[in-house]
Amino acid sequence: MPTAIAASWVEACAADEIDEEDVIRFDHAGRTFAIYRSPDDDYFATDGLCTHEKVHLADGLVMDNIIECPKHNGRFDYTTGKAKGAPVCVDLKTYPVRVEGGKVLIGLD
Repeated sequence: MPTAIAASWVEACAADEIDEEDVIRFDHAGRTFAIYRSPDDDYFATDGLCTHEKVHLADGLVMDNIIECPKHNGRFDYTTGKAKGAPVCVDLKTYPVRVEGGKVLIGLD
């Protein structure tokens, strides 16, 4: 997977902190992010709050590259940020991710 260019890279967590097909919360500079580990051992990052109700996505259910909001069951594809139907209609912002030395880094703009 190619690594996108980012203005700055921030260490979010250790790669082994996230179980396969799971999500964790990461707060940085007053913002909340969600960091995901796919069944294929790839890592992804999105904004950490649901675009519908601003609930922490890290409290949601992850399955088959989808994060489900814990409040109203809104669903997003965490690999692309795309909203997958009502009640959510606004996509999540995604961020480039790379893993170096066992650490997950996200690219911030």
